Amino acid sequence: MTERPWHQFCAIAVMAKAPQPGRAKTRLAPPLTADEAAVICAAFLRDVTDNLARAAQEAPIVCYAAYAPAGSEALLAPHLAPGTQLVLADGSMPAPRRVQGFGRSLLHAATSLFAIGYGAVALLNSDSPTLPTALLCQAATALLAPGDRVVLGPADDGGYYLIGMKAPHAHLFEDVSWSTESVADQTRARARALGLEFFEIDPWYDVDDSVALRRLVREVTTPARAANYAAPFSAKVVAELRLAERLADSVASCG
Repeated sequence: MTERPWHQFCAIAVMAKAPQPGRAKTRLAPPLTADEAAVICAAFLRDVTDNLARAAQEAPIVCYAAYAPAGSEALLAPHLAPGTQLVLADGSMPAPRRVQGFGRSLLHAATSLFAIGYGAVALLNSDSPTLPTALLCQAATALLAPGDRVVLGPADDGGYYLIGMKAPHAHLFEDVSWSTESVADQTRARARALGLEFFEIDPWYDVDDSVALRRLVREVTTPARAANYAAPFSAKVVAELRLAERLADSVASCG
């Protein structure tokens, strides 16, 4: 890191948890086993944090993993890119009553990072290993420009893969129906209610079900698009588990 003051940096934190069988990527089992789901979760974590480190070479970004539960640091750290810092985000800090569920973890991470003195904070999912690096740089640049705003990276399923802000606006996380297709729309409404400028970067997808897993397999087993992150750790696991053949066989057997 340069000698810039903290307020000239955007902290981007990957929302992460340790890749443990039976607790990680459970919606991918089946078609994966619980052990395989944990292995691919670990690969996603490394690719996403490596991608974030790459973005930090091009934009004023500081890389974090926001983790839960407390005490799981040793289980998580081996799967992160070197230099990734940790911040607890288990939702244990005080929050408005209407901030519930995953929103408490998001607000916890944002509040903790703003307390360090960063000029902006973005929270990133751990399920998009091929996310173009340029989108991370674009989010940080937009957030560090003058004026209060929210930056959203909408996901194809109606949620979002990234949310960024200039202050820990709790209202962004109030009364949100997490894990539904209305999350992004509800967040847009919260930003409008706060009177904040709203900036959206290009949509991307989360690998959180078998359909998205097939999309990922296609991406990492065919010539990469120039914009997409290559996701080498995920590609290696896809090859080792023979997922292209297995998923093709499962489609054929259902035909």
